[in-house]
Amino acid sequence: MSTPEFDLLIKNVRVVRPHGNTVHEADIAVRNEKVALIAPGIAPERAKNVHDGRGRLAFPGVVDAHMHAGIYAPLQEDAISESKAAAMGGVTSSLNYFRTGQYYLNKGGAYAKFFPEVLALAKNRFHVDYGFHLAPMDRKHIDEIPMLVDKHGVASFKIFMFYGSHGLHGASDSQRDFLMIGEGERYDVAHFEFVMRGVQKARELLGSKARQISLSLHCETAEIMTAYTKLVEKDKSQKGLAAYHASRPPHSEGLAVFTAAYLAHETALPNINLLHLSSKKAVQAALMMADTFPHIDFRREVTIGHLMLDVTSPAAELAKVNPPIRPREDVEFLWQALLAEELDWVCSDHACCRHETKIPKRYFGNIWMAKSGFGGTEYLLPALVSEGTKRGMDYNHMARVTSWNPAQRFGLNAKGDLAPGYDADIALVDPAQTWTIRAAESPSTQGYTPFEGLELSARVTTTYLRGQKIYEDGNVLGKPSGRYLHRPTA
Repeated sequence: MSTPEFDLLIKNVRVVRPHGNTVHEADIAVRNEKVALIAPGIAPERAKNVHDGRGRLAFPGVVDAHMHAGIYAPLQEDAISESKAAAMGGVTSSLNYFRTGQYYLNKGGAYAKFFPEVLALAKNRFHVDYGFHLAPMDRKHIDEIPMLVDKHGVASFKIFMFYGSHGLHGASDSQRDFLMIGEGERYDVAHFEFVMRGVQKARELLGSKARQISLSLHCETAEIMTAYTKLVEKDKSQKGLAAYHASRPPHSEGLAVFTAAYLAHETALPNINLLHLSSKKAVQAALMMADTFPHIDFRREVTIGHLMLDVTSPAAELAKVNPPIRPREDVEFLWQALLAEELDWVCSDHACCRHETKIPKRYFGNIWMAKSGFGGTEYLLPALVSEGTKRGMDYNHMARVTSWNPAQRFGLNAKGDLAPGYDADIALVDPAQTWTIRAAESPSTQGYTPFEGLELSARVTTTYLRGQKIYEDGNVLGKPSGRYLHRPTA
């Protein structure tokens, strides 16, 4: 009897690829962690293990390009529990924003010392493949950018534009303490310019990798936010998510987009990612800047939270996030932009903030005392399939914005598609399974979700990481097997 040529055969699925405009009934054969063959009618005896896909959609494993691990809980704990949540949602690649300063590891200093500690804490703890984006917080960090790309495979960097006067949750008078930077340092527009020059210098030094070295920006204007927060706090007629939206108004986002775009032009940095655009004004500003500076390759991101929630959400302060959840008019505009392919990828901005950390009981009902951020990676793909289908979004487009586009931008060259030679990262989705989101069913340690009670019409039933089944029917399987993604990958 001949030895089976495949390690795994997934039969009877509808293969969703990010290109084209249709899905194909086929089987998927896996060998040595890679997709080896996609074709109808592959004989079961050709594989060691056979899984019946039962006619489900086979999406490329989701690349959740915007996550946070280790922000409100130790990294070594978050990596385990929150990557389990990722696997539940069909995510197979988790890209996490990280920085020095308060929260995270609560220390400053050079990345040459700091980042190896991050890697050591993360090792053997993620259930999905993982990588990190890093934020240069001071001048020393800018000098380290080429080393971080070349030695550690960090190909993407971040600027938090609102940190000029704000911390994570509101106005701050002690930014230097919050950021843990030296006396002579300022985290301001000039620093943003110098970060851009540093990233561009790295691109010029490392030419073969330049295409997939980029800079991401959280676009909000600190001065606008400071002024409007004072006004809104005095206006007792506004409460909850509506008040937080008013305190960080959409034109604050738009103005920051303009500033970021002009600095990219000035510094000749072509690869710019505009993160979690949350409003009509922000998206319009981003599109205007793309027209104004056609030589800059802008990519525009949206989160599943900003697509699914609005200021009337009963989650109230549990849905506090930066930039804020917006009114329904903005939500509908985001969907229009997504359907028009004016937004490049959908992510979760997952930041597990446990209930006791999010808001102490004595402050329930007080949006200003709540921490910012919440989890949701486990709902990214099923919510997009559910809501997107209602709005006429095709499956191929969904695969582009959840897998292919972020994989290509952030240097994951073996991820994002289902084709021979790609990693066998596969999310099987039942597009006709109605269910209600309950935080109690998630492996995340958050204990609540702003999505609680939302009814979805699609569900991830099985997740494969490089051909290994890591999730099925409500259960995360096996020990953490995620690998660090040294980017750009081969």
